[in-house]
Amino acid sequence: MSEFNRMTVVAAAEIIEGMKTQAAFTSLALQWGVEDRCRSGSVQSKVNAMAHVAINENPTVHTLNGLQPLERAMIELATGADENVRRGKHGAWLRLVAGLRFDGFELVEKQVTDPNGRESLFGGDRLVTALELTRMLPADVSGLNFREAESEIVQLLDGHGFGVAKGHLSQAMSAFQRGEWSSANGELRNFYESYLNEMAVGLGYTGSDDSKAKRDFLGGLQPPFLLSDYNEWHSNNQKPQFVQGLMNRMHPHGGHPGLSEEEDAAFRLQISLVTARLFLRRYNQRKSI
Repeated sequence: MSEFNRMTVVAAAEIIEGMKTQAAFTSLALQWGVEDRCRSGSVQSKVNAMAHVAINENPTVHTLNGLQPLERAMIELATGADENVRRGKHGAWLRLVAGLRFDGFELVEKQVTDPNGRESLFGGDRLVTALELTRMLPADVSGLNFREAESEIVQLLDGHGFGVAKGHLSQAMSAFQRGEWSSANGELRNFYESYLNEMAVGLGYTGSDDSKAKRDFLGGLQPPFLLSDYNEWHSNNQKPQFVQGLMNRMHPHGGHPGLSEEEDAAFRLQISLVTARLFLRRYNQRKSI
């Protein structure tokens, strides 16, 4: 699997289009050795051709940071776009940032020496703010690849006929990729509630159409599906419960100082995927016995 998803690469290409003239893009393509694949047309058509090469072949190219896969070279170039380009390509920038978060990366501000060589007012190197591509989670820890998680979740949802939950997940992913954080959050809440409801019905629940009652059913089964030993569920509502706690976390009221909508939406997406994979794997095992 490539390091970045298709949406991330295409968004990076749109940003690069706003950064390069015809001549500058030609020089870039020559440097990266893909000039024969991006010969004719507008800068937009040429950069789209480059994105196609990155997605389908991803050759290694020479950059200021050494040899890199083409897709990474494009993304690192795009994340260095100045404020004017980011404003002019606002939709593409939102998709780039969202795509990077889904790929397990974030952009962190850091102070670097002015690449244009300008000095500070007091002499010496001038420092400017730049965005650095940083991994959000360790690369070598298994089970933290969110794209792999989504793929496995979709397979399990399909396998057990959880169509309602799958629909909410699809809507959440689409909204997240468009940068529509509130819509993504709402669909993730519905996704979480739906697959737990569908699991309860699949394991024999026949009571009222009440989500809390269905979660209690999952905890009260013998053997239980939601495990009190892991504090996932308790008959005593005063004890800590992960499942209800996460439900509460997905239904906050108002914004919170210091936490951006984008950051919060990324957290909700990540914890939703990891949690869903855990419970869907457990459900699949239970139904296979």
